[in-house]
Amino acid sequence: MASVLGIPSAAVLASRPFCSSTSKPSFPSLSLVTGQSYWRKYNGGVGIRGKKGRAQLQVVNVATDINAVDQAKRVVDKDSQRPVYPFAAIVGQDEMKLCLLLNVIDPKIGGVMIMGDRGTGKSTTVRSLVDLLPEIQVVSGDPYNSDPQDPEAMGMEVRESISKGKELTVVLTKINMVDLPLGATEDRVCGTIDIEKALTEGVKAFEPGLLAKANRGILYVDEVNLLDDHLVDVLLDSAASGWNTVEREGISISHPARFILIGSGNPEEGELRPQLLDRFGMHAQVGTVRDAELRVKIVEERARFDRNPKEFRGSYLAEQEKLQQQIGAARAGLGAVQIDHDLKVKISKVCAELNVDGLRGDIVTNRAAKALASLKGKDKVSAEDIATVIPNCLRHRLRKDPLESIDSGLLVIEKFYEVFS
Repeated sequence: MASVLGIPSAAVLASRPFCSSTSKPSFPSLSLVTGQSYWRKYNGGVGIRGKKGRAQLQVVNVATDINAVDQAKRVVDKDSQRPVYPFAAIVGQDEMKLCLLLNVIDPKIGGVMIMGDRGTGKSTTVRSLVDLLPEIQVVSGDPYNSDPQDPEAMGMEVRESISKGKELTVVLTKINMVDLPLGATEDRVCGTIDIEKALTEGVKAFEPGLLAKANRGILYVDEVNLLDDHLVDVLLDSAASGWNTVEREGISISHPARFILIGSGNPEEGELRPQLLDRFGMHAQVGTVRDAELRVKIVEERARFDRNPKEFRGSYLAEQEKLQQQIGAARAGLGAVQIDHDLKVKISKVCAELNVDGLRGDIVTNRAAKALASLKGKDKVSAEDIATVIPNCLRHRLRKDPLESIDSGLLVIEKFYEVFS
């Protein structure tokens, strides 16, 4: 971990002493016949309900053309883009950085919620992750970044192409990071349908929203505790099912919307709804740096970046590339990492004795421990790996006691030592 976070691996647990290829499936093609009512034949399909005796609309998804233009815009010179502060240059905040790296290695962990004081570099750290994101295979021209190998991550058009036996064009592209502004409208988030065009031309023109763009990528919400309730409901629905469904005027469109949900906020500005908080796989707490020398170093580094961003980024290029290679190796070796049954039982025992609702805590802790072991280059999870990640996986899942003054992360650690020692 020393080369990953820039500190000795022992320092991570300084305050935590420890004692002891399948074949492609075929999909039914979609046909619309006059005089019948239709619904989706499979998850992600398109259905138009019609009254008896009336001709149904011809379904044509024109979002592909929109996305082709969008993909062309991505191929631009990096020097012309707004410079991003390097991830390797972030001083301190090791807990937050580790949670972000583990989610990139295993997106199924379920994202991370970052809460802390204002001005502690939360949004800067999240956005600096862009340079480290690996490349993934996507179907060329598809607006939903469909996975050519995974049927559950395919859009409607890709499924139809497979059912017709068409050959897919596959390209490599970097994982997307999409910002969700607080003032975004529901149409912009979910996507919208041009009803006038559908009625006059018989064409369903669907313009994908931010959830479509974030599929198989990262959706970042800054000040997530200030997000409007109706947008929170949309995020909850998509996070629960992995699909986004747009229903309007009897027309229904569904598309995959699986993303790493990252949120940040200041607890002084308001609490997060418990339903949404539970959807975050991990929870990182960020505090203000108190050491004077460290504060000076942060100020000087930021001044260097503001003065000459290109030169500053170049000074961290080697570290960034090394970190990117470590992430790639960890993602590749994740499937080979094993965790003993005895350790799984102890993880579940910790969750049970802490009265954690549901089983998400057990699942996320197992996944995060495997991701950390893979990041360290190991093929087997140790108790030390579990001790590192379990506070971040369970802290936000504990029932709050208004009379309790002890931090919930410390409660998790105490219970961990009690069970594992």
